[in-house]
Amino acid sequence: MIIVKDLSKKFYLTKKKSIPFFKKKESITAVDSVNFECKPGRIFGLIGPNGAGKTTILRMLVGMLKPTSGSVSICNIDINKKPEEAKRKIGFMSMNTGLYERLTTDELIKYFADLYDVNNTDFNERKNNLFNKLDMHHMNDRIIGKLSTGMQQKVSIVRTLIHNPDVIIFDEATTGLDITSSQEIVKLLQEFKEQGKTIIFSTHRINEVKKLCDDIGIIDKGILKYTGSYQNFIDKMKEKTFEDELIRLITD
Repeated sequence: MIIVKDLSKKFYLTKKKSIPFFKKKESITAVDSVNFECKPGRIFGLIGPNGAGKTTILRMLVGMLKPTSGSVSICNIDINKKPEEAKRKIGFMSMNTGLYERLTTDELIKYFADLYDVNNTDFNERKNNLFNKLDMHHMNDRIIGKLSTGMQQKVSIVRTLIHNPDVIIFDEATTGLDITSSQEIVKLLQEFKEQGKTIIFSTHRINEVKKLCDDIGIIDKGILKYTGSYQNFIDKMKEKTFEDELIRLITD
């Protein structure tokens, strides 16, 4: 369960004194008083145009950024008050996640499993299960730096899930993947949903939103324009298609 209350983030900018028209500590509001809930056994899709504030929100949810105001509760744990405890409940994958290029796939995943104190029995079982689902066994001994972008993306996904987190947050997880690999990720998320996990899925691929998401949040310029069930959004659309309604909300 994730509960977000009045979440805001401002970034303060500074410039050289040689620019007279720039005020010191001028701020940009990246996220403005956002409220939503993500429930176990449901997939929450966070969507919006580039620069809308999606990644900033996700980074606050996982404790990478401290909010200017508001709160984030992960499985009834305030992540700003008990960050280490809350982070153990989370699996977070961003398309900008770096990997250790000199390690093999197996070495890297084992490293992250050790960080979460995953015992060897659970590690081998989970790794084999994920490798089967993502068709990765041929990558086991390959050096990360020599893998394709799509293969590295799969490694990031396994790294994210190896400790069996209660909360899964994917930020553009299917970026750089072909159709087959994207479908593998979609099926994997559907399985985790059936297991009762809380899932946030941020993507630009509208078809994935339609296929996966039970609930959606639409954000633009840091403001949440809609939050609620996907079906409720469809039932109340003023335009004929999901895409047109999304554009109408954003440009309204």
